[in-house]
Amino acid sequence: MVVIEDTYCEAFEGLVVQLMVTAKDATFLDRAVNAFTALPSTVFGDAEGGIVRWLSKDETFDGRLGAIVQLWVTGTGKKAMAKLYDQLGKRVRQGILVVPTTAVFDCFPSKEDLKFNMMNNVGHCGDGYEEIITKFGKKMISVPIMMGYDFLIEEELNYAKGVMGGNLYLLCDSVDSGIKIGREAVKIIAEIDDVCTTFDVCSAGSKLETKFPEIGPTTNHSYCPTLKNKLREDESKVPEGVLSIPEIVFNALNIETIQQAMLKVIQGIINMNGLIKISAGNYEGRLGKFKISLRNLGLKDSFFL
Repeated sequence: MVVIEDTYCEAFEGLVVQLMVTAKDATFLDRAVNAFTALPSTVFGDAEGGIVRWLSKDETFDGRLGAIVQLWVTGTGKKAMAKLYDQLGKRVRQGILVVPTTAVFDCFPSKEDLKFNMMNNVGHCGDGYEEIITKFGKKMISVPIMMGYDFLIEEELNYAKGVMGGNLYLLCDSVDSGIKIGREAVKIIAEIDDVCTTFDVCSAGSKLETKFPEIGPTTNHSYCPTLKNKLREDESKVPEGVLSIPEIVFNALNIETIQQAMLKVIQGIINMNGLIKISAGNYEGRLGKFKISLRNLGLKDSFFL
């Protein structure tokens, strides 16, 4: 029987935009969405993104294939706001606008008081030939480009505070089990609105302490199966029989969605072959304001140590 460690996941606040990206076909959509969300890098002071879910033509504002994506920065103050605006503009300009047939819409589920006007950091790519039009019942910036159509982006995009760093550790009996179970966890999260995975199946959980601060977070050595026999017995946290520990990291628009994602993932993988134990990453309360107890998610007490 799978055991759930009586621990907590530590999460923290950030700022987020949630967008709908559309394109004429799946090839262009895939390229644009992955370019926009690639390279999670908040640990280096930049931004990180993720895909919430893919959309059919019946689900988008313009009747084309689409996807809902999020972009995040850590912190909630003026510096974080400026960073998010800057990173959003760069990723739209170089990740989406340059991909043929794409368009960008606001897709925040609520209309926030906080809004970015996208003219200065995207619209002016039209070099003065851009214009504001009304299309699909929305105010859009129309940017002329060389493909023979205009790139469209909604003039104002909502942003708000959200919760970053929800996570689960999946302790498995083999690398193959870790891949299979990790992918199932990501698949479950992809079916939940307003949450994204920023690393998909993450192979390298980190820690706060490091011998090499100049390169950012380094490996969480206590949870590395290949180091189990090289560390002191009291230093390794890898149980007997565990050979793979993928981490699933996810951000959401609110704490309730983080909790829902954790619960649904655990319920969805708890009976999978190869899973030995479920835990979560925390930093003894030193990183984030949110401490989400696995025991309080609504699971059976019999699962816990």
